[in-house]
Amino acid sequence: MTKSKNMFNGKPIRAKYDHESKKWLYSVVDVCGALSESENPRHYWTVLKQRLNDGGNQTVTNCERLKLLATDGRMRMTDVLDKDGIIAIARRIKNTVHTEAFIEWLMQFDGSSRKYVLKHKDVSVVEIELDESGSISAFGKILNELHLPIGTVGAKGVDFTAIKEWWSGRSIPASREGLKEFLDSLGMLLPQELLDKSFGLSLSDQYWICPQNDDLKWVDINFFHNSFSEDVGNLLFAQMEVKDADAISLLSPDNTSDGVIKKKWKIIDGKRCLIKGGSGASRQEVANEVLTSRICKRLGIPFVYYEIIEIDGEKYNVCEDFITGDTELVTALHIKNLIKKDNHVSNYESFIAKVEELGIKDVRRKIDMMITLDFIIVNTDRHYNNFGLIRDANTLRWLSVAPIYDSGTSMWCKEISEDINATSIQLTSKPFRSRHAKQIELVQDFSWLNIDALDGIENEYAEIIRATVPEPSKFETRSKKLCLALRKRIEVLRAIVGKQ
Repeated sequence: MTKSKNMFNGKPIRAKYDHESKKWLYSVVDVCGALSESENPRHYWTVLKQRLNDGGNQTVTNCERLKLLATDGRMRMTDVLDKDGIIAIARRIKNTVHTEAFIEWLMQFDGSSRKYVLKHKDVSVVEIELDESGSISAFGKILNELHLPIGTVGAKGVDFTAIKEWWSGRSIPASREGLKEFLDSLGMLLPQELLDKSFGLSLSDQYWICPQNDDLKWVDINFFHNSFSEDVGNLLFAQMEVKDADAISLLSPDNTSDGVIKKKWKIIDGKRCLIKGGSGASRQEVANEVLTSRICKRLGIPFVYYEIIEIDGEKYNVCEDFITGDTELVTALHIKNLIKKDNHVSNYESFIAKVEELGIKDVRRKIDMMITLDFIIVNTDRHYNNFGLIRDANTLRWLSVAPIYDSGTSMWCKEISEDINATSIQLTSKPFRSRHAKQIELVQDFSWLNIDALDGIENEYAEIIRATVPEPSKFETRSKKLCLALRKRIEVLRAIVGKQ
């Protein structure tokens, strides 16, 4: 992996970690540029290299050639040396007053780990060390167990493995569209390498990492109240190219965004908004998120409102962040990790009991609303990270079930038109049952449901599809089939409710 943003004396020092030798290798030209007064560091190194060669200096013999990201955005071959070789070269560079300071900086950087304090706003939680890949390699003192991430403290105490998994889970999923190309452009291998570039900050919670012995404050760097770079999001959207790696700012909440669909954060009219795309030729997820918003509004289900936005001729969803600087989202997966499994109690009842124990009393109705909604739209991806709870980040008091979000993988968006069958009992579901026909049986109270409020929603869906899919005329046959299937799902639900 390449560290393209390391600076000494205001100048970048590119470095790459060699996993075989377990050493950092540094660009010799960059070191010459940082320490010499030469306006042409490459020429300076050529002359110095020849002089050392003529003198039989062993350091030059140890030089390797590696591809590193150049200022023109391309990967180019350059001379590199390990720490000892670089120190030897630094001592050969004349007319510099920075040599000892550089060696001290190098010794600190070359360590296999970096020390931080995981914080929750300004509460110091636990001391950690990160390795060269951005993963947690070691722990120091537990400073405040109460503020550790949910699901990382069990009956036997602090689960350090769970903390490591929680941290790595903050990074962009490796399957995200366009991620590999983005990482390649920065000379990185893993998305975890991005985490410390933005202090691990997110727009979903208030956790972050602070370098040890640093006086950084949450109020000065959090993304809820401070601006952030759009470079990462624009690169992931292929809206810009890396022409100068040193000019790219990685201080972005996009480093901690979840999901495989292309997405990015943007400040619009002072609001933190998430822009999200779709997949495949139809990009149907965009239409499905808008449909879900319309259904929830009609049925009185709390939801995140998704609108349509156009970028470079393509349609995307946009929604405002439903988390603030004083609240945070805790996904159901972390709540699930708190549950002591009882084989005689269903996952549905176990989850509801745990949330009620946390103090949220209307959880059953909110979960029943979610199950009913997913039945209507045939959501196949309501896994435990696609719903959750909101808590107060200051008092740690649990506030509510989170509004409905991330419902795009629905309405047969991954299926060919011939497989659309609204009355099939085999339609897959999550999280409590594997089939919608079985999962809807968990709902025993539909008194909140006014199914007549959905009259005509299929016509509204047709309009949404026309407004979002590329070349709507080519999608007309599928659109008609989807709208008919939506109406049938509603009628199947009406029959189920009528039997209660």
